[in-house]
Amino acid sequence: MHINSDMFWPEIVDPDTGAPLPEGELGELVFSSILKEGVPMIRYNTHDLTRIHYGKCACGRTTPRIEKITGRADDMLIIRGVNVFPTQIETAVMRYKEVLPHYMIYVDRINNLDVITVKIELNPSAFPDTMKGLEKLTKSIEGDIASITGIHAKVQLVEPRSLPRSEGKMVRVIDSRFKK
Repeated sequence: MHINSDMFWPEIVDPDTGAPLPEGELGELVFSSILKEGVPMIRYNTHDLTRIHYGKCACGRTTPRIEKITGRADDMLIIRGVNVFPTQIETAVMRYKEVLPHYMIYVDRINNLDVITVKIELNPSAFPDTMKGLEKLTKSIEGDIASITGIHAKVQLVEPRSLPRSEGKMVRVIDSRFKK
């Protein structure tokens, strides 16, 4: 996506420190408006995670451009030093017809080690009917999550309608690491 740099100046900053990051690094997108006079925006933080590129684009334009937004910094979990986004886990889970799109991500700290458990509701019309089939499905989903996120998450398959539902914004993550 090209940015009209005569109207807005984009930056990519470190989500933790706010320090500018070099070209091509993943970070939070921050904008400053150049032409707004009444209510200027100076370093407006979008909390969107992306990368910025300068220089000539393949299409011939020379304005700064950003890559597709990969997630939100306020949704990001740091698990054993790895940035993990709930959308990455959702991508892995939604590949399977045997499960419903209802899942919860539980994060905890056990013996000073961050652990993730993903509980996923089974699809009553498509789940495996043997224990061996359920174990194979569980291992397959765990493998997909690991390949997408770079971390191991324990998967628990649960009965349909057994996970909490929320009104308004969907709550998918329960992080208990800092509540103890």
